[in-house]
Amino acid sequence: MSETSSRIDALVGDHAQRLSERLQAHRAQLFPPDAKRALRKFTSGEVADLLGVKDAYLRKLSLDGKGPSPETRAGGRRFYSPEDIQALRTYLEAGAKVPGTYLPGRKPGDKLQVITVINFKGGSGKTTTAAHLAQKLALDGYRVLAIDLDPQASLSALHGFQPEFDLLDGGTLYDAIRYDDPVPLAQVIQKTYFTNLDIVPGNLDLMEFEHDTPRALANRDGTLFFTRVGEALGSVESEYDVVVIDCPPQLGFLTMSALSAATAVLVTVHPQMLDVMSMCQFLLMTSNLLGVVGEAGGDMSYDWLRYVITRYEPGDGPQNQMVSFMRSMFGDHVLNHTALKSTAISDAGITKQTLYEVEKSQFTRATYERAVESLNAVNGEIADLVQKAWGR
Repeated sequence: MSETSSRIDALVGDHAQRLSERLQAHRAQLFPPDAKRALRKFTSGEVADLLGVKDAYLRKLSLDGKGPSPETRAGGRRFYSPEDIQALRTYLEAGAKVPGTYLPGRKPGDKLQVITVINFKGGSGKTTTAAHLAQKLALDGYRVLAIDLDPQASLSALHGFQPEFDLLDGGTLYDAIRYDDPVPLAQVIQKTYFTNLDIVPGNLDLMEFEHDTPRALANRDGTLFFTRVGEALGSVESEYDVVVIDCPPQLGFLTMSALSAATAVLVTVHPQMLDVMSMCQFLLMTSNLLGVVGEAGGDMSYDWLRYVITRYEPGDGPQNQMVSFMRSMFGDHVLNHTALKSTAISDAGITKQTLYEVEKSQFTRATYERAVESLNAVNGEIADLVQKAWGR
């Protein structure tokens, strides 16, 4: 049967089924069903950098039997699990002169930080940015909840969830924000293999919120759609320091509800003319719609809004011009650091991993270090904004 004579829904359905089966086989090859996905162990040098101490100090602790006992491999090299790193933070915090040096999360009176990562255009590095931000904050000792609000569920896939196989009976944020019989958010939160990092995965069920909301508005039942994400987060507010929401690449009811719940907004921007033009349209639409939400009682006040330059190639002249243009337009609202385009990041994604979890031996040392230094700088700048929002 030719494409012209076949029903397009059957053709697309067949393609989707075949692709899903192939992806499931790929996942089974990488991570067999009976295997529990685990995070790699970190070298003592990496841990020293995370903690802001000298490697020699960690060695002394190990030799004196203080703190966790790392794994020792050939040549006396020490490797720490994520649980070891958290135990080290707890141990060092007990003797810290400045509280929060090693456990930088919330103190009494600090409000939950909710960072929405948004962009109207696909390919801006939104999910990559959200994933690396959530993971680095977790490695830094923050209690983090990542929420995949994108029906395409790329953030979920990076953390080991394949929606059409793992979320057959729901399990997304939609279950907690739906208008009829919502469940407590705690019921859809999943643990990840990252210490300190939980996730609410996504799938196509999230689109139901876009379909249900117009009906709720038409019924005038008093339900405010833009409060639903914030209300759901309120039920687990005490369990986390930071929430990172990966929004869908569209300005629908899901995104507006997430923006209403947010305390901060991070806009990813690929520094090319078409992307910046698309972002301009996105900002205009966002301003108009959020103005309406604000007039209806939504909280549109944010601790900060920043643009982060993603997939940046410093040797690209037009990109440099675009970055300069954005800095001249938005000033301090553009992060000082940029997320560089790197084969290390894209290659890690092939195996559904981030740069923080992939074995760095898979890359040349210069390629890996250049990419991870770029991400660390961006994420460190965002962590500083979180601390500033808490008055530190």
